[in-house]
Amino acid sequence: MPKIPALSFAIGVSLVLAAFPAGAQSPDLMEQLKIMRQQLEEQRARVDELERQLRASGVAAPTQLDNLRGTGPAPIAAAGQQQDGAPAPSPQPINPNPTVGRPPSAESRAPQVAPIFESPGVLTPRGKLVFEPSIQYGYSSSNRVALIGYTVIPALLIGLLDVREVKRNTTTGAATFRYGFDNRLELEAKIPYTYRSDATVSRELFTGTAAERAFNTSGKGIGDVELAYRYQLNEGGVEKPYFIGGFRFKSRTGRDPFQVVTDCQTRCVGENVTGTGLPLDLPTGSGFYSVQPSLTWLMPSDPAIFFGSFSYTHNFKRGNVYRTVQNGEKEFLGDVKPGDVFGFNFGMGLALNEKASFSIGYDHNSVGRTKQGGQVLPGSVRMQLGTLLLGYSYRLNNQRTLNVSVGAGLTRDTPDVTLMVRMPFSF
Repeated sequence: MPKIPALSFAIGVSLVLAAFPAGAQSPDLMEQLKIMRQQLEEQRARVDELERQLRASGVAAPTQLDNLRGTGPAPIAAAGQQQDGAPAPSPQPINPNPTVGRPPSAESRAPQVAPIFESPGVLTPRGKLVFEPSIQYGYSSSNRVALIGYTVIPALLIGLLDVREVKRNTTTGAATFRYGFDNRLELEAKIPYTYRSDATVSRELFTGTAAERAFNTSGKGIGDVELAYRYQLNEGGVEKPYFIGGFRFKSRTGRDPFQVVTDCQTRCVGENVTGTGLPLDLPTGSGFYSVQPSLTWLMPSDPAIFFGSFSYTHNFKRGNVYRTVQNGEKEFLGDVKPGDVFGFNFGMGLALNEKASFSIGYDHNSVGRTKQGGQVLPGSVRMQLGTLLLGYSYRLNNQRTLNVSVGAGLTRDTPDVTLMVRMPFSF
C-alpha cells in the first residue's frame, strides 16, 4: 500500500531545506524542522503498524487506516510550546464517517408501492412466509321501482307500484397466508369471515296504504375459502416489464343463497307471490365453485411504477338446486349457472420517501347474465362494475407494513364505497 501522505510530506521538507543554504538557518527554523521530522517519523510508524495489522487480519472493511489516509500530519506546534519527548497530537481526520460511499442498506431502500387491488404484484421472496390480516368494509344502496299492471293512457297506471330502497353493509375480515417457494413461485391461502346486514324500506301504492315498511336481515359466518398461486414469467428489469401469471380457485365453504330461508309462504316466482321475496338470513358465500386465471404486469419507470392485470373468472354450473321458503317448503330451481366475469385493472404507484408510498388505479369487471335450465334468467342483464381506488402504504419496520385503500363506485351496480386495511407480517 503506498504511503502517499508520508512521501508528500518528505518532499515538502526537502524543498524547505534546499531553499536555505547552510549556516543561514535560524535556530527557530531549525527547531521547527526538527519537530516536523519527529512528527513525520511517528506518522510513518503508525501507518506501517496499521498496514501490518490489516494484512495480518485480512479484513477488507474500512479501518482506522482509511481515516488516516489523505489527512496529512498533525498541526505544527510553535517552538518552545512542546516539551522534548512529548507525543505529538493525534491527527484529526477530515471525514470521520467511514460509511460515506457505501451502498444503501436494505432498510433505506424505497418500499413497495401501496397495494390497491386484491392480488399483490410483487411475489414473496424464497423461503419467506407472509401473514396478512385484513378487514374490508363495503356500503351500497339501490332504489327499485316495480310497475305491475297496464296503462290506459300515458301517465295513468292501473295496477301495483312497488317502490323499494335497499341499504347494504358488508364487513369481511380475512386471514391470508403467502409462502415463496422460490423467487418466482408463490402460493396463497385466504380464509374470510363475513358479516352482512341489509335494510329494505318499501312502500306499496294502490293497496290501500301509503305506510313505509322496513325489512331488516343479517348474516355472519365463514366465507368462501380461496387458494391461489402466482409465477413470474420473465426476468424484467429497469425499463422492462415484469409479467406474472396467476391462478385462483374459490370454494363454496360459506353459507350459500340456497340454504337461507326466503320470505315467501308458497312460490316466490310467477303470480303466487305471498311475501317480500327477501331472504330472512343473509348468505356468506356465493354458492358456486369458480376458477380465475390472470396475468399481471409491472413496469418500473423511475420514480413511478405502472401496473395492471387481466383476469377471467369462470363460475361452474350447479344442478338440482332448491330454494327454501317458509314452512320448510322447497322450490325446485333446476340447473343454475352464474355469468362469467371478465376483469381488468391498471394503476400507478409512487414512493413518497423511504417508508411511505401512494397508489391510484381503476378496476373494472363485466359480469355475464345468469342462466337457469340452460336459458337466460328473465330480468338478468350484464352488469358493469367500475371502481376508482386510492391506496396508501407505510412501512413500520422490516417485518410490518400498514396498507390502506379506499374505493369509490363509478357505476350503479358497484358498491358506493369500500374501505380496506391490511397489515402484512413477514417471517
